[in-house]
Amino acid sequence: MVELEQEVDRRRRLGLESAARKALIASSYRLARPEVYDSLQDAALAPEFLAVAEYSASAGADLKGLLQRLETVSEEKRIYRVPVFTAPFCQALLEELEHFEQSDMPKGRPNTMNTYGVLLHELGLDEPLVTPLRERFLQPLMALLYPDCGGGQLDSHRAFVVKYALGQDLELGCHYDNAELTLNVALGKVFTGGALYFGGLFQVPTALTEPLEVEHVVGQGILHRGGQLHGARPLATGERWNLVIWLRASAVRNRLCPMCCREPDLVDDEGFGDGFTREEPATVDVCALT
Repeated sequence: MVELEQEVDRRRRLGLESAARKALIASSYRLARPEVYDSLQDAALAPEFLAVAEYSASAGADLKGLLQRLETVSEEKRIYRVPVFTAPFCQALLEELEHFEQSDMPKGRPNTMNTYGVLLHELGLDEPLVTPLRERFLQPLMALLYPDCGGGQLDSHRAFVVKYALGQDLELGCHYDNAELTLNVALGKVFTGGALYFGGLFQVPTALTEPLEVEHVVGQGILHRGGQLHGARPLATGERWNLVIWLRASAVRNRLCPMCCREPDLVDDEGFGDGFTREEPATVDVCALT
């Protein structure tokens, strides 16, 4: 019980500290590429991604038709790839991220495993970039790909950029995400190594038998279930920046926490928190172990 109370207190402090950083950044940080903060425009998105989203939202769309418009990385593991952003948008976003990294603004860690990167809500990019990306484009796509994982009921997210470079983070150990679904987009820059690897779902004892390796392609995103065990091989040369969006569906996680596989005991938090809600949205079947 003491450890649980300490963890709750730690998470509350993290939320307050993050809010304080966001407020300071909003008041004092000078943007390098202001156009990145404009509301998401179709021009920032790859034509293939726009076509996939348009099809997914159309009447009569089905999984078979969608899979003809995506690259299936692994049918067994339900991992897919699709171009997401244009090269000019990736470059503009990278310039803004590097400018922020070099500033004297306070910076929070992206997650518990990565040291270098940016929390997009602290930088002010949640509202103009990530939320419309989730609501307008990812929701209809994920509804067809992962209906059993809450793909059609995504109501929150956590978005961050991670950076890998020599002398900094080089690799990422095997883990699973605090998310129902994940989008991982390679932003750049020039690098070798750092491939993603995937095992099975974390609940399966033989989950890391014969992992599947997937190379990054700048501008393209990998779609996978949050519970899929994965990691990143060591970077060999250059720098690698990736945008990671943990997509959450309270209809699923309100019933079963994706990290401990138990019914959650909720504690109030600011913003999206960890994606749980006290309201009861329509529920869906918990993601199947396939």
